[in-house]
Amino acid sequence: MSRLEEILEYNENFVSNNEYEPYVVSKIPKKKMVVLSCMDTRLTELLPRAMNIKNGDAKIIKDAGATVIHPFGGVARSIMVAIYEFGAEDVFIVGHSGCGMSNLDTKSLVNKMISRGIREDTIDTLNNAGVHVEEWLHGFESVEESIKESVKMIKNHPLIPKDIKVHGLIMDSETGKIDVVIDGDKEN
Repeated sequence: MSRLEEILEYNENFVSNNEYEPYVVSKIPKKKMVVLSCMDTRLTELLPRAMNIKNGDAKIIKDAGATVIHPFGGVARSIMVAIYEFGAEDVFIVGHSGCGMSNLDTKSLVNKMISRGIREDTIDTLNNAGVHVEEWLHGFESVEESIKESVKMIKNHPLIPKDIKVHGLIMDSETGKIDVVIDGDKEN
């Protein structure tokens, strides 16, 4: 059985047994917050538990490294929609210990692409067109500095209202302990 078939079979039972009912909530976050966190599998359940976030409390955005790499990219757009459309008042940028984006070997990553069938001339074309694939894939050397940069990008964004509190946190990916890098309540 393929993964898709497994999911669809499970889903059919999930829906027919009304197992979705405990998850029916408003699309407006009760705690008026948006959280940007890493896509790391260790955080799937740990992060909401460690932050006391329950279903319906927050808009949660997942991104490799919990980074805002472009002021007009998908992450910034999602944060703006959470603010303007869904009433978020606090933005939490949450990095974590042991992040795979820290010191990511982009040369190795590009080599893996090539070994999976992406042609070298495709990479060269993108590089020559200004994409610079290795630079685009690059992570960061310091989780703390990355969090600070992402907070700064959102805080100083021309389309983010000045009353929005932007917080920077680092969570231990084993224990869930949260350390504050930037306290958005004190920055406003």
